[in-house]
Amino acid sequence: MLTKRIIACFDIKDGRTVKGTNFIDLREAGDPIELAQKYIKSGIDELVFLDISASLESRSTLVELVSEIAEVINVPFAVGGGISTVEHAQKLLHNGADKVSINSSAIMNPQLITEIAKSFGTQSVMVAIDAKATNDGWQVYTHGGSRCTEMDLFQWAYMAQEHGAGEILFTSMDHDGVKNGFAIDALSKLSTILTIPVIASGGAGKKEHFLEAFNEGHADAALAASVFHYGNIEINDLKKYLSHNGITIRL
Repeated sequence: MLTKRIIACFDIKDGRTVKGTNFIDLREAGDPIELAQKYIKSGIDELVFLDISASLESRSTLVELVSEIAEVINVPFAVGGGISTVEHAQKLLHNGADKVSINSSAIMNPQLITEIAKSFGTQSVMVAIDAKATNDGWQVYTHGGSRCTEMDLFQWAYMAQEHGAGEILFTSMDHDGVKNGFAIDALSKLSTILTIPVIASGGAGKKEHFLEAFNEGHADAALAASVFHYGNIEINDLKKYLSHNGITIRL
């Protein structure tokens, strides 16, 4: 059985870590470098840094921040936000990022996934998908969750895989920050139709939610932000709990 991963996510705005609920009502959570170092000591498997206003404001992710992060951490990390060219991805990867996360730009230009994958390998491309459940199914949103595309979550995830995505980071916007659990049904369906890893995001509130994501949602990794940033769940305690309940995880 493949080892499951626990990932901490940093939503970055103006160089600071922030966290909101349902993609709004942001509050500050601290300095990303200091938080990253804290997570390394606590046993985190990976980190994801998302410049949440980059696409909305047509800015580029801060390459300088990537260099600073790479100097102080020793686990894989992904960076996303406003990445729209292979050249920009190259800068981030060459400055220390292990993966780039692309969202809005991938929807506008799916070929970008293919170009990055061909240049740096599929393992370097994470496609992030933000979606909401509607009466007609799951609809995909772009630009920090501000624009509805009317694209279907499952069709787009499969298309991203076919274009060369190495993994899918799926965030349920309705579950984001609410702490009532991940979108298990959607996760399970994604894991069924895809052959690449699926990362669960949006809804973690207690340790049991991570267990559900792995056992029932069949996720390959589970990502959270506020419950880690504000100390509601300690990484070491979570991993021991998961291991005790039969999840293969690195302790």
